[in-house]
Amino acid sequence: MKKSYLMVASLFLCILYGCNQDEALENQLLSERRNPKGLNQMPEPADPAYADGHCVYTHLIAGQHHIAGSVIVDIDGDNLVITYATTGEWTLGTTHLSLGNCDEDWAPINGGGNPQIGQFEYTEPFSTGPQEVVYVIPLEGLNDNYCFAAHAEVQGPTGGETAWAQGSQFDGNGWAMFVESFLSNCPPDDGDDDGDDPYLPT
Repeated sequence: MKKSYLMVASLFLCILYGCNQDEALENQLLSERRNPKGLNQMPEPADPAYADGHCVYTHLIAGQHHIAGSVIVDIDGDNLVITYATTGEWTLGTTHLSLGNCDEDWAPINGGGNPQIGQFEYTEPFSTGPQEVVYVIPLEGLNDNYCFAAHAEVQGPTGGETAWAQGSQFDGNGWAMFVESFLSNCPPDDGDDDGDDPYLPT
């Protein structure tokens, strides 16, 4: 009933403003894809206090509206270490990672501006577990300003969901995200882990 009302309203507006029914339907579908559950916005960004001691600390967002855990970036010697960690009932399935210099075409993107996950260059992590996946990537060739897109398939209280490291949205019509950061923001590697991450499994 509600969808019928929305379609009639969209059609009426289009008649007034000169668009056709196909455009009205396309606009409605695009709106539903961006906000599939009728919720207003995704969770607030991670508390910057938890980034202390890490290069990057951000939420792992599942289904656009649930904090399923975190994505953390650290430096270990000549490597960048990217850790996906879920919490509570959330578990990790297949993961994909794309990373490169932000001033280049660093991620595979289709003509619509959406990331092509199947073409992400990193799909075999250094280590995996039901609640933690770790990628170890050489720093060679990486400039100070780098970007990454961390994608995961997760299972949780709402069932199977797509998850992304929270950041800026790609230009496409979905909600896929990427993170921009700087290697110069990384703290010195002292090997000390204070264990205060609320989104790491216990």
